[in-house]
Parts: sequence; C-alpha cells; structure tokens
Amino acid sequence: MARKILIIDDDKDLAFITGDMLKSYGYEITIVSNCEEAFEKLTDGQFHLILLDINLPDGTGFEVCQELRRTSKVPVIFASARTSEDDKITGLDMGGDDYLAKPYSLKELLARVKALLRRTYGAEESEPVYRFGTIVVDTAKRLVTRDGNPVKLSLKEFDVLSYLCKHAREVVPKDALLHEIWGAFSETEIATVAVHIRWLREKLEENPAKPQFIKTVWGIGYQMDIEKEM
Repeated sequence: MARKILIIDDDKDLAFITGDMLKSYGYEITIVSNCEEAFEKLTDGQFHLILLDINLPDGTGFEVCQELRRTSKVPVIFASARTSEDDKITGLDMGGDDYLAKPYSLKELLARVKALLRRTYGAEESEPVYRFGTIVVDTAKRLVTRDGNPVKLSLKEFDVLSYLCKHAREVVPKDALLHEIWGAFSETEIATVAVHIRWLREKLEENPAKPQFIKTVWGIGYQMDIEKEM
C-alpha cells in the first residue's frame, strides 16, 4: 500500500514540484495551501507523513502541528524558509520530527522522508542495489564499493550517482540533474553538475578520460550505461 503524504504549503509551485517527485517514488500525495484546508483533510483522512510549511495565509504551521499533536502522532517534517535556530527549536518543541530549510534539495527531502517513515513504520521494502563492473552501489546504506573496497563519495556525488543508476540507459539532461539533486530553486551553477560527474569518473572509472559507465551525451547531459536495477 502506498504511503500517504500531506503537503501543507502556500508556495504552490514548490508544492507541486515536490509532490510530483514524491509521486514518482510511489507515494500518494495530497496538497493544500492553508490551515483550513489542512484541518479538513486531516479530519477526513489518514496520512503517514506531513510536510508542513510555517508561513501560511491563515495561520502558522506551528499552530497546525500543535493542534495535530492533541490527537495524532503522525510524523511531521517542517519545511520552511524560516531558518533561525529559534524557529527550528519551536518547530521541534511543537511536535515536529524534522526541520528542513528552504530552498531544499529534492533528494535530501526524499532521503529524510524515507528515513522518517522507516523509523515510524519500519522498512516497507528494500532499496535497490546496483552492480556494474566491480562497482556496487547500495542505495539503502548509501555505500559504494569498487573491487570490494569502500569508495568515499560526498553526499551530492552519491545522489548524482544514485539518480543516474535509477535512470540507467536513459539520457538525463544536465538541468534535470541540477533540479533533482540541488533543488528546484537552488542558485547553483549548471557547471557544478559537470564537476561532480568528473569527480565520480575519477573515483569509479578505469579510464576517466574514456568512461565505460558514465557517458556524456553531447549537448544534452549524461547516460549511465549499465543494466537496470539488479
């Protein structure tokens, strides 16, 4: 059964981008933009997780969370442009389980959603493991090995590699990678994607100048030339 997530955010563009990403991973998404709609949805239905903004047109996410905690222990992730330490402490004190600052990476959000759902409900299903050449990418453990030896990757390097593996044999545009890994509203330059690809090739390819796995599709982006999930 698909996990149900309620997104409460008056930034409709970001809410729909986030919702579409979560849907692509099998979650059932409901989006509302104010406190009144949120309380209606919470009264009428059950959700496994709530992604909650603080600044809402008819109240605050703090108030929603405080009221929710009177009757429910459903996990809550605050996602807000308000990033002061006081706001984070208030959100957690009100009953929030996590706090993510905007603009956020969609991949980081996904990782936090998965982790919180696992802690709350247990593992629903195993994450995929990809194998190509002598390289193993364990997405659940966020571990990469080459010839049986651990390969040290940064968070973003792993996220790029994992995304390319998930979309193996597909041509992934550079701007899609930037959008998915660094966030829809990130100010990160597109050249950063190429830099991370170069670092991955240096760590994983036998000959980084002539990559066997992480191929460049000129004028578009990159393609992971491996079999689909194994």
